Amino acid sequence: MITYSIINKFQIEDTKRLDAEYYQPEYLEVEQKLKSVNTNTIDEISESVENFGAYSLCNYIQWRDSGVPYLNVQDIKDGYINFVGTKFIDEKVNKILKKSQVREGQVIMTMAGTIGSVAVAHNIPKQVNSNQATAKITLKENFSPYFVSAFFNSYYGKNQIMREIVSSVQPNIFLFQIKNFKVPIATQKEQKEIEKIYIHGLEKLENFKLFYNQAENLFLKELNLQNFRNDDLLSISINLSDIKKANRFDAEYFNSPCNKMLAIINKVKTAKLGDLAEMTKGVEPGAEAYIESPLPPLSEGNNKLFIRVSSISKDGIIDKDQKYISEDLYNEYKKDYQPQAGEILLTKDASIGVACLVREPVEGIVSSGVMRLKLKEKINPEYLALVLNSMVGRLQAERDAGGSIIAHWKPEQIKNLAVPILPSSTQNKIGDLLLQSYQARKKAKELLEEAKLKVEEMIEKK
Repeated sequence: MITYSIINKFQIEDTKRLDAEYYQPEYLEVEQKLKSVNTNTIDEISESVENFGAYSLCNYIQWRDSGVPYLNVQDIKDGYINFVGTKFIDEKVNKILKKSQVREGQVIMTMAGTIGSVAVAHNIPKQVNSNQATAKITLKENFSPYFVSAFFNSYYGKNQIMREIVSSVQPNIFLFQIKNFKVPIATQKEQKEIEKIYIHGLEKLENFKLFYNQAENLFLKELNLQNFRNDDLLSISINLSDIKKANRFDAEYFNSPCNKMLAIINKVKTAKLGDLAEMTKGVEPGAEAYIESPLPPLSEGNNKLFIRVSSISKDGIIDKDQKYISEDLYNEYKKDYQPQAGEILLTKDASIGVACLVREPVEGIVSSGVMRLKLKEKINPEYLALVLNSMVGRLQAERDAGGSIIAHWKPEQIKNLAVPILPSSTQNKIGDLLLQSYQARKKAKELLEEAKLKVEEMIEKK
């Protein structure tokens, strides 16, 4: 169905934008709504709005194993900062990159890559830095960063950001645009109400991380892997029979830290993954079948999830940048390719070895880069998902899929993955911690969503 907007000449003169994308009906709706309420610009409520500074400063960056966390765009989520997997720089470079230092209470907004992710620097380490694609907004007194972040994660704030994206070689937004973004004026009481909900959500996220770390640490301790180091040996001796068995003769395979790790876990009972689960891979309907929106142009039914490799995380199925398929195509494929509650989804192409447990019914199908694991032996599914995401699963995946430009983990290799079988009581203890972690994360998402909805309700009532 064709959509169109009628624009006055003066609107084009004001914005200097001729592209139809800028005048989409939902963007115009947001613009009109924000004009109908009292607003301030980011520039008016901020002490400063900064990003990286000169790109030549990138020459000073050298990655370290530890030190000052250096945030990239992918570390900024909708509402919070994820420090898991961040890179590090040393203190000397952190001082040189002073304009990109992140301070407690700042609002962080991504400007390129995944544009428009907004979070609050909440309970962050003493020193944190960030890359050139993130803006740091330091608000004036009496303006809550939690309220501002909740607004920009809401329908009205998000669409305001998306409208201003400039598409060139790489789509982005600029600091001058961010400074001109409008924020609704709210009373201190309204700001505090939303701030309280938002902070409660962030506290639940901390609980989610705490429970998961406890589960993983217990697992590694049971296997004596808590102090494991990924040191390569200078030289190794390999039997010809091992080369024939692996069908590999590259040094990376036989000098992999995986072999050292396997020697440790083989001291306990292990089983092949193929003996524990029935495996089937997904389907590739073709890029022409992809749909960007969950809602079809007509009101008949809804589009369904197409679960790709990039959709899978250890925490569940990611709904950001999600692709969809039509309901008709879903009905054609769902019998063979729809994941069921209790199954584990495991990535085998590109970003290999990422597993997530399907805890709730899913209306969608999995792509050919994802394996469905249906358990056929008595093993705690929470525990098995942790094994696959831990160093035990990761090192085996990296060893098996090495030696190619694009990582590809073959189904036969996946079936041979060694899974340590700890006592049922230990598995259940680990599983209980993981369930608590999941419940805390679910509650956190609900609270952050509630904060966004409160902002939207406040705007719509005015």
